Amino acid sequence: MKIIGIVVEYNPFHNGHLYQIKEIKKIFKDSLIIVCMSSSFTQRGELSILNKYDKTKVAIENGVDIVVELPYVYSVQSSDIFAKYSVSLLNTLHIDTLVFGTETKDITNIIEVANAQTLNKEYDLHVKKHLDKGISYPAALSNALKDIGSYSIESPNDLLALSYIKEIYNSKYNIDIYNIKRTNDFHDKLSNDKIVSATNIREKINNNKDFSKQVPKNVYNILKNKKFDNKYFDYLKYKIYSEDDLNKYLDVDEGLSVRIKKYIDKSNSTDELIKNIKTKRYTYNRISRMLNHILCSFTKEENNRVKNIEYIRILGFNESGKNYLNSIKKTIVIPVLNKYDTKKYKTLEIEKRVTDIYSHLYENIIEKEIKNIPIKIKEE
Repeated sequence: MKIIGIVVEYNPFHNGHLYQIKEIKKIFKDSLIIVCMSSSFTQRGELSILNKYDKTKVAIENGVDIVVELPYVYSVQSSDIFAKYSVSLLNTLHIDTLVFGTETKDITNIIEVANAQTLNKEYDLHVKKHLDKGISYPAALSNALKDIGSYSIESPNDLLALSYIKEIYNSKYNIDIYNIKRTNDFHDKLSNDKIVSATNIREKINNNKDFSKQVPKNVYNILKNKKFDNKYFDYLKYKIYSEDDLNKYLDVDEGLSVRIKKYIDKSNSTDELIKNIKTKRYTYNRISRMLNHILCSFTKEENNRVKNIEYIRILGFNESGKNYLNSIKKTIVIPVLNKYDTKKYKTLEIEKRVTDIYSHLYENIIEKEIKNIPIKIKEE
C-alpha cells in the first residue's frame, strides 16, 4: 500500500481538491491519503473561511483518510518554513510519496532548481548579493537562480513545489514526489467553470455570487448560510494602536513598524494597508503574514522557542486511517497529542491563543478546540 502525503489549506475545499484526491486514487490504486493542513489562518496570513473542523470533516468525506494539523507557528510562515514543517510531520507518519499541485506538467525544471539551490555552493552568495541591493527575498532568490543557470520559477504552486522538493533533499527523506497539474488558472477570478481557484470562490462569496458549482455539496451546505463580515481589520487596527513596540512581532523590521504606524490611519481595509506598506523590498504576502503575526501576538521570541516540532495533532480520520495509525503508533517518534496541555507545549499554547482570536473574529470553535477530540467518519 502506498502512503500518500499532501500539504493543504482548503480555503475552502473545492472541486480542484476533489479532482486531486480522485487522481491520486486513480494513479495509486492501493493507497492511503494523509493531509497536513493549516488551521485557522493560511500561509499568506488570511483567515480561513472554513474552520479547521469543517475542513477536516469535508476532507475525510471526500476521500482523505487522515488529517493532521500544521500548527499556526509553522503554517503562517514563508514557503520554505511552511514546507519544512509540513513535510517533516508527514515524514513522521511514514509517507512514501508526496503529491502536490503544479502549474507546469513537467517538473524537470523545478527539480533542477532544487538541486541548484541545495548543491551549488555559489547560490547563497548570489542571494546575498541581490539582497544587499534592497530587493525582496523572493526576488533575490529568482535573480540568483538566473545567475547560476538561467532558471526561472514564477507561479505560486510551482514555488511551493520547489520548497517541498528542497526539504526532501535537504533532510534526506525517503519520499518520492509526484505532481498533478492544475486544471485552472490561479490568476482567474471570474471563471464559472466547475474547477476554479480558491481565490475565485472567495471572490464569489464576498460578492454574493453563486459558487455552488465550484465546490462539493457538503462544502456548499456549510458555507451558503455563513456570514463573512469578519472583524479582521478592526481587531488589527486596535492591536496596532495599542502597541508601543511592534518590532517584537515576527517579520516586523524597524522600517516596517514606522510604515505601519504611518499608514494605519490612511487605510480602510487590510488589503489597502498592505498595499500602502508594500515596498520593493517587502512583498504583499510577507506583509500580510507580518500583520497576522501582530494580530495574533506571535513574537520573534516565541518563534525561537518552537523550532522543534513538539507533537502531532490528529484532527480526524476514517476507519482506514485509524487502522493505519494503530499500526505505526509504536514507530512515531514525536508525541501524538492526546491531552490538551497548553502548559506542556508552547506550540499548543500559541495555537489556543490563535483559536481564541479566530473565534472572536469569525466563528466560535473554542469548545471543539479544547475538547481535542478527532473527527471520526465511517467509510461507505
